[in-house]
Amino acid sequence: MTRPTFRIAPSILSADFARLGEEVRNVLAAGADWIHF
Repeated sequence: MTRPTFRIAPSILSADFARLGEEVRNVLAAGADWIHF
C-alpha cells in the first residue's frame, strides 16, 4: 500500500504583512512546501 504524501503549507494570513517577503523566505527556508494564500 502506498503511503500518503503530506505537504506543509503555512497560511499567509499569519504573516507580518510589513515584512511579507522576509516572512515567505523564512517559512520556505524552514521547509514549507507551499504558501497558502
